[in-house]
Amino acid sequence: MKKISFIGCYDKIDLILNIAKILVAMDKKVLVIDSTINQKAKYIVPVIKPTKAYVTEFENIDVAVGFKNFNEIKEYLAMPLHAELPYDMALLDIDSYESFVNFNISNEDKNYFVTGFDLYSLKRGLEILSGLTEILNLTKVLFSKNATQEDDDYLNYLSLGYKIVWDEEIVYFPFEVGDQSVIIENQRVAKIKFKKLSDQYKEALIYIVEQILDQDEYAKMKKIFKQLERGV
Repeated sequence: MKKISFIGCYDKIDLILNIAKILVAMDKKVLVIDSTINQKAKYIVPVIKPTKAYVTEFENIDVAVGFKNFNEIKEYLAMPLHAELPYDMALLDIDSYESFVNFNISNEDKNYFVTGFDLYSLKRGLEILSGLTEILNLTKVLFSKNATQEDDDYLNYLSLGYKIVWDEEIVYFPFEVGDQSVIIENQRVAKIKFKKLSDQYKEALIYIVEQILDQDEYAKMKKIFKQLERGV
């Protein structure tokens, strides 16, 4: 099972669900794990009887809320602790160093640092990684209306002294009112739809999915994404 972590205090569960939707359309069995303090997935992912910790299905995605580690999920699913979870991929929403450690995140996984450029998102997000004892490779996922080199330089400056190596590639998401309106509407109707998202947002989604998939799956993924855009 591949682990893909999205680290930071920036609100990112909708981004993760959008990515998961594309992956399940590729016939991947995907588990989204909301290990954040606020557990936003509890409020935007429909569930009949929410409990302290549960796994529910949404748009063919399994969503886990309230678990501290993989063993707790296995116990909930009545699985032996030594068994592998029955998923191709786990997408983790992480906003604390405790969750980072408990889910055993390492350089063997694909790891993203998700942030906006407000000081809270930057400084609180980096604080999650302040306990790192080994170097961690991270890809930046930056939400900004008009990201500048100065913004990126400032993030690099703030991260000095942390055990972080930034990947060369950077994923930019536009901070557009239109995209936010689409995301809010998707939450209200309990659906994941792509049609009305901006081209820049969709291109960034595809870029991340390409990094997660094997290269020989790219062509199929782009064809399937066009079907998802049309609502097929």
